[in-house]
Amino acid sequence: MKTPIRVSLLAVGAAAAFVALAAVDRAPAKPSSEDLAASRVARGRYLVNAIGCGHCHSPKVMGSNGPVEDHSRFLSGHPEGSALPEAPKPAGPWIATAAWDLTAWSGPWGVSYAANLTPDENTGIGSWSEATFVQALRTGKHMGVSRPILPPMPWDSFRKFSNEDLGSIYAYLRTIPPVHNRVPDPIDPPTPTASR
Repeated sequence: MKTPIRVSLLAVGAAAAFVALAAVDRAPAKPSSEDLAASRVARGRYLVNAIGCGHCHSPKVMGSNGPVEDHSRFLSGHPEGSALPEAPKPAGPWIATAAWDLTAWSGPWGVSYAANLTPDENTGIGSWSEATFVQALRTGKHMGVSRPILPPMPWDSFRKFSNEDLGSIYAYLRTIPPVHNRVPDPIDPPTPTASR
């Protein structure tokens, strides 16, 4: 009677070893293109939230503890038609002022407005390719080739991201709801007056 139990235990052990070896021999399943795209978007969402893009690129509403991002206009930039900040008085070479919701800034560079990062085709980055987006953050030039991206946008820090991270940010931005919001063009600084 003892022999059949031993044989049964040996058979179970051999079967378990065979299954384990078969699993080791099989290559892991390749992720699907949908899984890779979803992973890229998730990484982009993480980065956008971690680096605080919404702090400057989202209009605010007043909450019980002060301004909070208006989620209905998430990443849509400086609100079209809103009051513009005045240029700072020349009390120092690097004084700056901001709109109450941090979507517009003025300083020695003039007045800059947070861009619409939503995929709206006419007023956001909907017509931008991934290469255009990456080039803009690598060069500090709007669309990678035109006017400078002005302070306080920390493009010089963002250009240090890997191509994969910048591409992930772009992939995520393509998934948020488009918001039609035409952000004003930047305003050049006042021309210095000649001293007498």
